[in-house]
Amino acid sequence: MVGYLFAGQGSQYVGMGKDLYESFPEARKIFDRAEKILGFELKRFCFEGPEEILKSTNVSQPAIVTVSIAAFEVFKAKSNITPSFVAGLSLGEYSALIAAGALTFENGIRLIQKRGQLMEDASRKYPGKMAAVLELSVEKLKEICLQSGAEIANLNCPGQVVITGKVDAVNQAMELCNQAGAKRVIPLEVSGGFHSTLMFEASVGLKLALDNISVSEPNVPVISNYTAQPEYKVGQIIENLVNQIRGSVRWEESMRFILSEGVTDFYEFGPGKVLKGLMRRIDNNAKVINIEKGADMEQIA
Repeated sequence: MVGYLFAGQGSQYVGMGKDLYESFPEARKIFDRAEKILGFELKRFCFEGPEEILKSTNVSQPAIVTVSIAAFEVFKAKSNITPSFVAGLSLGEYSALIAAGALTFENGIRLIQKRGQLMEDASRKYPGKMAAVLELSVEKLKEICLQSGAEIANLNCPGQVVITGKVDAVNQAMELCNQAGAKRVIPLEVSGGFHSTLMFEASVGLKLALDNISVSEPNVPVISNYTAQPEYKVGQIIENLVNQIRGSVRWEESMRFILSEGVTDFYEFGPGKVLKGLMRRIDNNAKVINIEKGADMEQIA
């Protein structure tokens, strides 16, 4: 059994998607459609940068989804592999929903553009930050969050949890994590406290945006970041996306669910190899193949 995984925010880099665009008509079509919808020079930012613009939330989010779906469309044209489940890390959940037919690419990219703008606006209004905590128990982290006012953003894999929230709260939590014996505490280069209550207004705006686009039942089960369970009903998918923007991403639980269903092989679509690295920590027996560049297409079984 096979699962498809889609990259999340933070995986972007200057040059991503260039090889795909130059090598495959399916990828060119996706990039050209995205740029027309978005109304800015997406290809230039992806292929040439500058990095400062590419990593801004309202650019990086549609850029990563475009690269991910471009890779997926090339893969789909060259294989007849059908997944049992699809999933994406935070932002990647939208790519997963596009791949599963719940969102058209056009609606998905418009929704992502709006999501990025809403998160950027919320970050300016309610400043926050995020940090990755390595090798500290979730139970201890929950205690520290209660004490500091920080929140848990991502439960990524054993030994890797991301905390989020107000700047002062996260700074205090980072100090407490170091005192508690965390192997490392790494501030993340993001513009705000995502997946926290600071994103409440963004979640309200996202709900309004979702109410104005067409969402269909997926043709493949999509694992929700918010529930770590497969979702099929349109109303529940919408509710989970709204909750996800201000709630915890339960990635490890999501992967353990898919693994428990008998999936052993995965394809990771999009820039970087973050999800492959996380899977190595979750279950080293699982096989993850990255689909990002032309040479990766040769690995298709």
